[in-house]
Amino acid sequence: VYDTSLRDGTQGESISASCEDKLKIANRLSTFGVDYIEAGWPGSNPKDAEFFTRAQTELSPSAKSKLVAFGSTRRKAIAVEQDAQIQMLLDSHAPTCCIVAKSHLWQVTDIIRATPQENLDMIADSVAYLTSQNRRVFIDLEHFFDGYTFDEDYAMKCCQAAVDAGAKGLVLCDTNGGSMPWDVAHITSKVVQTFPQVTVGMHAHNDCGMAVANSLMAAKSGAGMIQGTINGIGERTGNADLCSIVPSLSLHVKSNLTCNPSLANITSLSRFIDETLNRSPDSAAPYVGASAFAHKGGLHVAAMERSPMSYQHVEPALVGNEKRVLVSELSGRQNILGKFRDAGL
Repeated sequence: VYDTSLRDGTQGESISASCEDKLKIANRLSTFGVDYIEAGWPGSNPKDAEFFTRAQTELSPSAKSKLVAFGSTRRKAIAVEQDAQIQMLLDSHAPTCCIVAKSHLWQVTDIIRATPQENLDMIADSVAYLTSQNRRVFIDLEHFFDGYTFDEDYAMKCCQAAVDAGAKGLVLCDTNGGSMPWDVAHITSKVVQTFPQVTVGMHAHNDCGMAVANSLMAAKSGAGMIQGTINGIGERTGNADLCSIVPSLSLHVKSNLTCNPSLANITSLSRFIDETLNRSPDSAAPYVGASAFAHKGGLHVAAMERSPMSYQHVEPALVGNEKRVLVSELSGRQNILGKFRDAGL
C-alpha cells in the first residue's frame, strides 16, 4: 500500500497542508501501517523541501524508513548529475525515490517535444543514477494505459528502459482517469508477465468513477503495489481512495496487507486526515462514512433485527465504524422499538 496523500493528494482543489500538518499525517500513516509514504516533491516547492529536512529529526524511525521523495526524470539535453531536481531527491535523504516519466509516444513528441530515444535515455539515465546513489527507485509511467493503446511497443520500451537501469517498481498510471477495468486487467497482466523481476504498481485517477475498481482489478491481475490517497483526495475528481481499496482487499479479496492488523483504525484515520486538512467528511463514503452503515427503511431494519448481515456487506466494527438505525416517515416498528431498547426503555 503506497500512500500519496501528501503529494498527489494535495493537488486537489482547496486542499493545502502546512509542513507541520504533513509531519503529523506522515506519522499517523506510518502507525496505520502503509508501506510507502510519498510525502512530496522536494524539487518543486520550498515547503516540501522543508518537510524532508524536518523529517530527519521529527518523524519516527518507522515513518522515515517509509518515506518516498517524488520527482521526474532528468530534463532533456542535460546530464543527470547536473539536474537540480534530481539532486534534490538525493538531498531529501528519502530511502525511496519515485520519478515520473512519459510513456505515451504522443506525449513525448508533442508535449515535452523530445525524440522517442531521448525519452528512453532520460528514463534510463535517471533510474541508473539514483540507483547508483543507493536509492530504491520506482517509476511512475505517466499516461501508461492511454500510451499502451496508442503504441504498445513504445510503452513497453519505456518499461524495459527503466527495468534495465535498475528500477524496482513499474507504476502504471491512468493519469487522465479514462481507463475501464477490463482494459486495466488486460494491460496490467501483460506488464506483470513481461517483467516478473520487478513489482508492478497501479496509480489510478477517478475521472470516470473507476479509480477503486481499476485499482482492485490491477491487484487481481498481479500488481503488487497500489497507490492512492486517504479519502480519495487529489486533482480534478481525485485519486483512488485507499479507504475503500484497503478494506476491500483485506476483507473481500483476503489480501495479505501489512496494514491488515490496523484495519479497525481506518475510519479514525479517515477522519483525522479530513480534520487536519480542514475538510468536511463525506458521510456517504464507503466503509468510513458516517452513513456507510446507517439504515432507514423499515423493511431493512426489521430484517436486520433477525440478522445484522442481511443488509451489511461487512461488520462495521472491522473498519472502526458503527451501525446506526434512523427514524423517519419511512420507519417501521423495529426502528422505533430499537431506539427504545437503546435508551434502556
